[in-house]
Amino acid sequence: MQKCLTLGGHEVLPLSNIGRAQGSAIILYWAGTRHRHYLILGGHKAPPLRKSILILYTFTDLVARFEEHLKSTGVFTGSPDTLYEPCRYLIGLGGKRIRPVLCLMGAELFGDIHKDAYRAATGIELFHNFTLMHDDIMDKAPLRRGQPTVHERNGLTAGILCGDVMCIEAYRQLASVTTHIHAVLHLFNRTAIQVCEGQQLDMDYEQRDDVSVDEYIRMIELKTSVLLAASLKIGALIGGATEGAADKLYNFGRALGIAFQLQDDYLDAFGDTEKLGKQAGGDILSDKKTFLHLKAMEGLSADDIAILKNLQGNTENKKVDTTLALFRKSGADVQCREAVAHYSSLAFSALDELAVLSKRKQALHDVAVMLLDRES
Repeated sequence: MQKCLTLGGHEVLPLSNIGRAQGSAIILYWAGTRHRHYLILGGHKAPPLRKSILILYTFTDLVARFEEHLKSTGVFTGSPDTLYEPCRYLIGLGGKRIRPVLCLMGAELFGDIHKDAYRAATGIELFHNFTLMHDDIMDKAPLRRGQPTVHERNGLTAGILCGDVMCIEAYRQLASVTTHIHAVLHLFNRTAIQVCEGQQLDMDYEQRDDVSVDEYIRMIELKTSVLLAASLKIGALIGGATEGAADKLYNFGRALGIAFQLQDDYLDAFGDTEKLGKQAGGDILSDKKTFLHLKAMEGLSADDIAILKNLQGNTENKKVDTTLALFRKSGADVQCREAVAHYSSLAFSALDELAVLSKRKQALHDVAVMLLDRES
């Protein structure tokens, strides 16, 4: 027998239809109002309600809505095309759109998602793609999301200049925000500088043999997690949050970002090649000093450390297997999973402390679980 959504004893529509309803409702709860309202889902009108119902969007919904908005902005359609086409190319490669959607979710946590939230989300996504374009140049990366990087496809000069214009367009989008503009720009400026600091530390650490785990955590906090955190806080400020509430959301994003990157480290080494869509052990082959590498250096004997060091710069086929065996021997694999659990716990604790109805926070909780439980 098919299950149906029922309100006040009145059957509204089959649950299978809810996914096709506008907003794809995931949470329904009562919000006070002086007027009579009807719930409209899938073209069906329920009996009059004494109180209105708020429908919150899922992560998937917001990705689709953001993609529509991004296309409607008409960015990078000017002349010369040699400047703007590579920008459209990179944006068109897609991605998870985690940062802009977190901005929208941060806004929806405290109110409706209005134009300012979409403007800020667009600026954040363009800034993120700008960093990717320039990071690819610094890393001499041939591929991005399985396709040629901009500097490989269009040349080094194009990669630099297109990245520049993308960064400027990001600021133009953010400057069009009318809600708490000074606070938004102050936070974004600080975050942009921190991301650059994190990238520089990442490059510095490639030349050092004495990097500590604490230094590594600080580096990934700057390079990865502060932009996730800022995305949430900017959205929250636009949505009407107090500074204190926005700060708690920032702390949630910062801890989530660190856990996300540590999970990335683990999956790169021990993940399933088919699910990853790339060769496992990429960080090992690139001699990156990840959390796993640093913990292995702490836990191995002098003889094993010598073996691990001798593998640096080695291109033999057994390099990945030998390194993974040493990671396991040192316990680095277990410690990495424990670190993911630790920062995940910090993230969820920060979210729990946020004085917002639990049902409103559920979508963010679900996104965090999705990011941390992923296998690719």
